[in-house]
Amino acid sequence: MLNKGRYLKLGELLIKEGLLDEAQLEKAISVQRQEGGRLGEVLVKLGLVKEDQMVAVLGKQLNVPYFSLGTGGMLKPAIDQGLERLIPHDFAIKNSVLPLSRTLRSLTVAMSDPLDLILIDNLGRLTNCEINPVIATKPDIVKAIGDFYGKSAMLKQAVEDTYDVPSSESAATGVISEEESDQELSLDKLVARAEEAPVVKLVDLIIRQAIDERASDIHIEPFKDKISLRYRIDGKLYEIPPPAKHLHMPIISRIKILSKLDIAEKRLPQDGSFLVRMGERPIDIRVSSIPTIYGEKIVMRLLDRSQVVLDLGKLGFEPKQLELIRKCIKTPYGLIFLTGPTGSGKTTTLYAILSEIRSSTKNIVTIEDPVEYKLDGVNQVQIKPEIGLTFATALRSFLRQDPDIMLVGEVRDLETAQICVRSALTGHLVLSTLHTNDAPTAISRLMDIGIEPYMLSSSLIAVIGQRLVRKLCLECKEAYEPKPEELKNIKLKADLIYKAKGCARCNNTGYKGRVCVSEVMFVNEEIRSLISQRAPFQQIRDVAKSFGMQTLYESALKKVEEGSTSLEDALSIALGAE
Repeated sequence: MLNKGRYLKLGELLIKEGLLDEAQLEKAISVQRQEGGRLGEVLVKLGLVKEDQMVAVLGKQLNVPYFSLGTGGMLKPAIDQGLERLIPHDFAIKNSVLPLSRTLRSLTVAMSDPLDLILIDNLGRLTNCEINPVIATKPDIVKAIGDFYGKSAMLKQAVEDTYDVPSSESAATGVISEEESDQELSLDKLVARAEEAPVVKLVDLIIRQAIDERASDIHIEPFKDKISLRYRIDGKLYEIPPPAKHLHMPIISRIKILSKLDIAEKRLPQDGSFLVRMGERPIDIRVSSIPTIYGEKIVMRLLDRSQVVLDLGKLGFEPKQLELIRKCIKTPYGLIFLTGPTGSGKTTTLYAILSEIRSSTKNIVTIEDPVEYKLDGVNQVQIKPEIGLTFATALRSFLRQDPDIMLVGEVRDLETAQICVRSALTGHLVLSTLHTNDAPTAISRLMDIGIEPYMLSSSLIAVIGQRLVRKLCLECKEAYEPKPEELKNIKLKADLIYKAKGCARCNNTGYKGRVCVSEVMFVNEEIRSLISQRAPFQQIRDVAKSFGMQTLYESALKKVEEGSTSLEDALSIALGAE
């Protein structure tokens, strides 16, 4: 129990933070003397201070970190550390404690009362770890316990159960009615559906866990004597404890039925999709299956519209780059390309551009494969090659639709490229993507597939090359001075940079989210002249740099200097672009 000196210190801290005045403090101390209890509890009971404010100040007083549910998600246990076995559910509920992460023999635990030495001692005996307490409000801890033990641990338990079920019985659980495939999948009542068929429940849990972990893809891969289950989070694949091998076929069948694929066809690749819903969040899931020597592999791409930032100013472009992009997209006609490998954020940037320039005075049409996000006020078309609706055929029809702005998901062949160029020359603003390593290379690629230099130089406005690097976790990133051998020939303007550490908030990866690194090449008269002369892309790059173009490599190093990403991650993405 806190003594009077600590009470006064707590009161002084609350006054210093502007949460309390002296008259309110005196009133609370008077009530505390009459009724007993702790000063903080009395202040909350009287409504003078909110509980989360009280706990945050108490954390400062005790020099104990304050964690909350909030938008930052700090009060979230790390995955794949067996924390639910270290502190059982019953013990966590009874004592309002939540395990967050473990490093060797040190266990970080959220508590509402970090001064409860008896509880800390009991935790140490129970877990055989040194306890590192952090403080949180009791309601936040109780809710986090429900989320962790009630949902996250459900997947682990469901996976463990699959190893105890006979293969014949498991196969039978994979039979789902065709009527079910016509409905969207709701994950809200997952916990309540405890009696669901094991395979149905397991697939739902795999998807739910992936969404909770912000995964962009789920990989289910068969091997000789096991299944591999992996989530792609912030561009990296992470292993998840997989189900038993004999459940491979039932799981694939369940996903195929949801995706309206042919469950009897196992020899050819197939593509499908379905929709899941978590509360008010609709999440599109694109499914791709391919045959491997050990059976079918499934990859599910998760498209969570609510998590996508379609704000051009928040994607990570440098101020000068942003200014140049906005200048280019306000041009009434011309051609703008985005370049980069698969998964580099090209489509997100295109949608952000459309979001910025769309208006009731402009007719915007898109042709995509697939249509990833639906935009109000934009006419979006999904290509269907099986019925003859290709990029090229759709583009010809677009020209009869009186468009102002046209978006082409990707230029894959000469015919599509030619229509894009001609459309740009005849008074339309055309946006599209190419798979090239950087911006200058896009010019060589277009000429290689057959675009005449004089047409390209007359139509091209700008080329934007981009990559995605992982953002360092704001809660645990560590500053350090890089060693000369680490830098080699790299020149940094900052003496101190940051590296990844790992904490409960980022699931001990050290990273949370991604940010764009980019180069924006504006096609000025000098570059137009080089294009007309079929100059090599190296010469075009040098001229663009002389006019101030920041390369992908330079953009990545700037993110390191700003503390947004680590040197290691920046170099892994952009080293080959210099």
